[in-house]
Amino acid sequence: MIIIMKPGQEATIQEIEDRLSGKVSVFTHGNRVAIQGIDRDGLNQQELQAAERIIENHPTAVQGSREFHPEDTVIQTAHSLIGGDNFTMMAGPCSVESLAHVRKMAAVAKAGGATILRGGAFKPRTSPYSFQGLGEDGLKFLRQAADEFDMDVLTEVMDEDHVEMVGKYTDIFQIGARNMQNFSLLKAVGKTNTSVMLKRGMSATIDDILNAAEYIAASGNTQIMIAERGIRTFDNKYTRNTLDVGSVPVLQKLSHYPVIVDPSHAAGHTEFVTREALAGVAIGASGLVVEIHDDPAHAFSDGAQALKPDEYQAMADKAFAIRNLINPAVKVVDA
Repeated sequence: MIIIMKPGQEATIQEIEDRLSGKVSVFTHGNRVAIQGIDRDGLNQQELQAAERIIENHPTAVQGSREFHPEDTVIQTAHSLIGGDNFTMMAGPCSVESLAHVRKMAAVAKAGGATILRGGAFKPRTSPYSFQGLGEDGLKFLRQAADEFDMDVLTEVMDEDHVEMVGKYTDIFQIGARNMQNFSLLKAVGKTNTSVMLKRGMSATIDDILNAAEYIAASGNTQIMIAERGIRTFDNKYTRNTLDVGSVPVLQKLSHYPVIVDPSHAAGHTEFVTREALAGVAIGASGLVVEIHDDPAHAFSDGAQALKPDEYQAMADKAFAIRNLINPAVKVVDA
């Protein structure tokens, strides 16, 4: 249940925490207390009198719920503000291929307004014979390039054994679609203080992604953003996945976490990426994460969906224009 307390009930909130902690799960946010494991019969008379309202029929993912946390979560990193009225561009190559190349792509990303450099050092591939990433060397190259251009790092962590190592180099952990329900990994990143981008699984429902985010929050880390990157539907012949733009306002209604759109993995083909990106901006996403490459035909991975530098710049110009049109109060971090 969620208890919305009357003003001035800080002492009662503390008493509830002291009385129930260790017995059931208790979370507090401002004047709201979420308790998993008991109903109102588990409260004493004083606690009941201190309550303004008690919500018993609430989502399982209680910490991510608007009912528990009404205001938007805004994630602050060294160079970015993500969520709320902010709009954040994230861009970079699918895979880190070399220091020289990722530096070149960082310059392109920054010129297009990105404050976050994305890139994969560990790559979960459909085929075991495809390029798997440069590992820790790739992380070092990514960090060096980001620091040179005053950008944050977003990179994927694939398993719990790598959390500590990847955490040395990244500002934001990415949990890929294939790992959305890797609960051991979710718990591991939840024990860190590093922000997390959780990508929606290819067959995941809205409740599935919110409950996956709850695993991270339940372990202590609430600096979470959710990425819509397309889902598997009836037809993947013409696009890699189907971008569920309708999920953006639904997730924003149900949850306080920033919602990011990844048009690259949804479209799978460069010719569709820009239009899907602009659809995500128009529907109110908190940011975009896109893949870029100067020579897509020879990219180590996913070249077919990467925007060339001029394509990325044109997309970014339109994205910021649309965002400013629909939300004049938007804050864009100066790149």
